[in-house]
Amino acid sequence: MDLSPRSTWGRIGDFLRTPSLARSVMGLLAAAFALLLAVNVATFVMSQRTAETNDQIETAQNMRRDARTVLIATLDAETAQRGFLLTGRSEFLRPYQEAQEVLGPAVARLHRAAMNDPSLWPSVRRIEELAAAKQAELATTLRMAREGRIGPAIQAVRSGQGKAVMDDLRRAIVDFEQLKTTRIATRTEASERLAAATVAANILAALLVVLLAGLSLWLVRRYVIEIQGARDQLNRMNAGLEATVEERTGDLVRANEEIQRFAYIVSHDLRAPLVNVMGYTSELEQAGKVIDNAITEAQKVREVQPDVVMAVREDMPEAIGFIRASTEKMDRLINAILKLSREGRRNLSPETLDMTAMTQNIADSVHHQTDASGARIVVETLPMLESDRLSMEQIMGNLIDNAVKYLDHDRPGEIVVSGQEVAGGWAVYRIADNGRGIAPRDHERIFELFRRSGRQDRTGEGLGLAFVRNSVRRLGGTIDVESELGKGSTFILKFPKRLIVSEPGAAL
Repeated sequence: MDLSPRSTWGRIGDFLRTPSLARSVMGLLAAAFALLLAVNVATFVMSQRTAETNDQIETAQNMRRDARTVLIATLDAETAQRGFLLTGRSEFLRPYQEAQEVLGPAVARLHRAAMNDPSLWPSVRRIEELAAAKQAELATTLRMAREGRIGPAIQAVRSGQGKAVMDDLRRAIVDFEQLKTTRIATRTEASERLAAATVAANILAALLVVLLAGLSLWLVRRYVIEIQGARDQLNRMNAGLEATVEERTGDLVRANEEIQRFAYIVSHDLRAPLVNVMGYTSELEQAGKVIDNAITEAQKVREVQPDVVMAVREDMPEAIGFIRASTEKMDRLINAILKLSREGRRNLSPETLDMTAMTQNIADSVHHQTDASGARIVVETLPMLESDRLSMEQIMGNLIDNAVKYLDHDRPGEIVVSGQEVAGGWAVYRIADNGRGIAPRDHERIFELFRRSGRQDRTGEGLGLAFVRNSVRRLGGTIDVESELGKGSTFILKFPKRLIVSEPGAAL
């Protein structure tokens, strides 16, 4: 096999020049992923800007709160000063001391915050100076009173200097609060615009993912139908036409390989943007909570437009819920497709299997479900088999899980697993239950991709039995079903006693 760079680029060139469904899908995937990448980058940038704006809003609110704390603490200290000067009783100094404990940290926080915003420095510096001047005036009069000079202390208060400083401080803090309120309102509006843009970008990304997934699944189903048609046509051909059989077999193998590659490409490449959408949806949900808190704070100061409140508290959560539901469903479908694709490429490793012990272990693993519903699983003695262990565990596990899932609650559930050896080197296994049963028209459809039968009151994507049949065929076996509605179902598996793998990893 030629693996030289020239040969590789030649095959790529042939693929791009040859019109085919795969080439069309690859072009569609490339365009869709480019759009998704652009939306994800835009969403990331807008999320970062929203976070920065919210941090600025929170800082502004904290500064406004600290300024108000400075004013209240100073008023409390002044009240304590006057009470002490009038009565001479020391208990009036307790509010003064408490105000000092609060005032210092509040001024320090204002100072640190203003250092990051030079435009606020003059206002904060003015508040610091007036607060310091007022505290100095209070400390001076209290010291005079403690020294017994009550008269001069009261005269200093009556001079009006302390009142003038207090009035200036009050005006400075009011002006500062108005400045911060204006900034908070401006940044809140900016945050709301960014949040709305982020919601729109995420909705667009989710719709692109869902659309691409739907198209991809439709194409996969179309490929599966084509493969099934090719197999049916091959079975109808004359066994003596060896050349024709070999040609059709080659077509079938190539189609199998193409669908496995295609399913892997679709599921693998869809996962990266899907993870981004899920992550950014969580970030968007947190950003919505921050914006909601900001609106609550803003409503204490002014009226917020009703359409803004509705967009943040109703429209945004509804959109996020839609995105989350779509991405979760998409994630389940991708996992199912990826599992089917990987199983088709896995190398088979035959070994001697104790089917009785293996099946009993599987039955024991679901005993909590059967015990809860009053059902039981009976595993009879099963013939030994030389086959691939992982494939057989998955086949038996899927069928037993299905039997437990669809038991009829109107009667005690019973599942019986039996088996026998038959002529020609074959082993037959039966998984029988007395559950809901399957309508005759659905006996074949249940093995098709994304097809389910009966009431859809159990979770599932319609891939379990399709996976089972694919695994059975890889092991050279067959699977059939006998069932009637209301009477239960019996799945019949037939395998060669010894699995022979001609080519490691080949699809049978």
